[in-house]
Amino acid sequence: MVAALRPDDINVALLVHVAGAMVLVGGLLAAAAAAIIGWRDESPALRVLSYKTLLAVVLPAFVITRVAGEWVYVKENLDDQPDQVWVGIGFITTDLGGILLLLALVLGGVGLYRTRRGGGGALLKTSGVIATVLLAAYVIAIWAMGAKPT
Repeated sequence: MVAALRPDDINVALLVHVAGAMVLVGGLLAAAAAAIIGWRDESPALRVLSYKTLLAVVLPAFVITRVAGEWVYVKENLDDQPDQVWVGIGFITTDLGGILLLLALVLGGVGLYRTRRGGGGALLKTSGVIATVLLAAYVIAIWAMGAKPT
């Protein structure tokens, strides 16, 4: 008989959290790639794609990841346990990442509006840069969740 790593009643919360995080990182990868590839392109099409990916994929996935992460945190009673570095890294990256994501969405939204009038490219580029920074931060968070440093 193999010992379980965690109680079965946590599996759904953990599955939702991990699935949301996978979509979040995949969306950030797509947004960052579109922004980087479209960096020097005269047409803003890839930068617009980057912004729309942030809005349509990354934002909902972020909300799902954050809510499900809190759900796991409560179900595993991690608030009753001594401070764990990996939990702190998860909270820091999602909280600061949420602020950066909102900033990227606002800048990209203004840039998208200005693109229709012939400008806004710099704001869309900035939104793509923030997406790239977020991708790097979430890769660190993935490492922390998997390695669980003490």
